[in-house]
Amino acid sequence: MPLAGVRVVDVGNFLAGPFAATLLAEFGAEVIKVEHPIGGDPMRRFGTATERPDATLAWLSESRNKRSVTIDLLQPEGAELFMRLLEKSDVLVENFRPGTFESWGLTWDAIRARNPKLVMLRVTGYGQTGPYRRRSGFAHIAQAFGGLNYLAGFPGETPVLPGTVPLGDYIASLFGSIGVMVALRHAERTGRGQVIDVGIYETVFRVLEEIAAAYGLHGTVREREGSGSFVACPHGHFKTANDKWIAIACTTDKMFERLAQAMGEPELASASKWGDQRKRLAARDEVNRTVTAWVGSMERNEVLQKCLDAEVPVGKVNSIADIFADEHFAARDDLARMPAYGLGEVVVPNVIPKLSATPGRITNLGPTLGNATAEVLQDLLGMQAEDLQRLRQQRIV
Repeated sequence: MPLAGVRVVDVGNFLAGPFAATLLAEFGAEVIKVEHPIGGDPMRRFGTATERPDATLAWLSESRNKRSVTIDLLQPEGAELFMRLLEKSDVLVENFRPGTFESWGLTWDAIRARNPKLVMLRVTGYGQTGPYRRRSGFAHIAQAFGGLNYLAGFPGETPVLPGTVPLGDYIASLFGSIGVMVALRHAERTGRGQVIDVGIYETVFRVLEEIAAAYGLHGTVREREGSGSFVACPHGHFKTANDKWIAIACTTDKMFERLAQAMGEPELASASKWGDQRKRLAARDEVNRTVTAWVGSMERNEVLQKCLDAEVPVGKVNSIADIFADEHFAARDDLARMPAYGLGEVVVPNVIPKLSATPGRITNLGPTLGNATAEVLQDLLGMQAEDLQRLRQQRIV
């Protein structure tokens, strides 16, 4: 595995940050999930419940490939155990509100003194600096503050949450994992670790295309456009006769010419009609009504086939049921079926990206609370059994 030999200590809660550790674990990093002895990571109770009180489906999927160690960082002996663990690790991931870690005595200076090569990923809603740094941060809030939610929805209507998943947390973790790998490369060359400061809102803002440049140059504020696009038409979602949806994206004149051929109305793409993108944008409502009527006259498979035959960019708007039934997802092995302790088989998204020589893998789903406490503290830190028992009795671990 390409990241074999890299040890990551994940002490975060929920998703932003810990998911970065999951991504590293899928390619061979050893990830030790440090949790409070009572209850553990609240992510264990977030999402759809299972027969296991310590594991929702979200926990099983997004905390995979980790081992759980319970340590109470609020107790001095627990904090010292944690520091000893960091001495033998390469990466630390945390996502507490700025100042929280420091209040426990776990400052960057103290950590760096124990392990100069350690890389520390810190993910928060607003970053470690700035006037809003101490505000609590969640994906929904970060997506709103970062500009994404303003763009989601239909013109003149309430901005909506794009999907029902915490996109901001996932995006922040993706940027965080890139930062970790860059910092590890630097540490290998110099022997010096560093802090990676990720504000969730910043990662959301970073993927919003050209909106900053457009406003900076022209004062243009992009508004909500539903399922369409201000740069292309037709470009959106269209309902078929059997109440299914398809996505069509005609971003060039040539693509629209192909769609007109598929519709049996090639004249729609003539120079005098809608052959030029600017004309289509000016007549957006009429163009969309024409395409909507054509799509709505057939069932989804027929529309798809006509578009595919004409090489029109088209795809199904899939529900999860559609995804489970789709031959392409199956051929690409995008759904992994894994055993989960006490629950039988659970289906989760498989590892991406797909590497040809060193592919990632799933070894286990989200661990039970404290499943590796004894193993890690005894094997890695050399703790004696009687000392471990004393720590358990004092609820330090």
